[in-house]
Amino acid sequence: MRAAALFLILANVALFAWWQYAGNGDSEPVSLGKGLNSDRLKVVRPEELPPPAPAKAALRCIEWGSFTLADAPRAEKALEPLGLGPRLAQRRGEETAGWWVFIPSQGNRAAAQKKAAELKGLGVDDYFIVDAEGVHRFAVSLGVFRTEEAAQARLAALKNRGVRSAQVGARETQVQKVWFQVKSAEPAVEARLRDIAREIEGSELRACATG
Repeated sequence: MRAAALFLILANVALFAWWQYAGNGDSEPVSLGKGLNSDRLKVVRPEELPPPAPAKAALRCIEWGSFTLADAPRAEKALEPLGLGPRLAQRRGEETAGWWVFIPSQGNRAAAQKKAAELKGLGVDDYFIVDAEGVHRFAVSLGVFRTEEAAQARLAALKNRGVRSAQVGARETQVQKVWFQVKSAEPAVEARLRDIAREIEGSELRACATG
């Protein structure tokens, strides 16, 4: 009898130890309702989920040009309202200008200067009188451009101002040009740049040149 009673006691102790382990140990799966306000849980359908946050627009470097050394200050002044600060830089270099807009030779300097005065009266300030010997001496240059398209855009703008004697022609020459580079340009700045570029005929916007 004593042995049987001792066996029952040991069995109860073992059962209690097992219950403690199995009931409170780390191996027990956690019930969804345990420790939570299960009555407040709500199943959310996929269409009720909030839309994902839009991806941030990539910033890039944009350059605007190209301008002769004489025209560059006017372009730089047009950029002042953007307040670009250290993000604005200049890139200079020689380019082959394949096209130009010009008024043919006036025969002598006096006639060329008279034509220049007429241009000033029409509000055209960016020009120069050609002094080099040749068939174009005493012509009035109204801009040199890399492409015919840019030259034609300049000619159209001049005609809108009342210039009637200008024309577009091929002219292979090396010209010192300036490009204005805007670094880390967000879409809003790029849109403003496009508006400004439209105001200066013959200019273009593009991704910054590398290398």
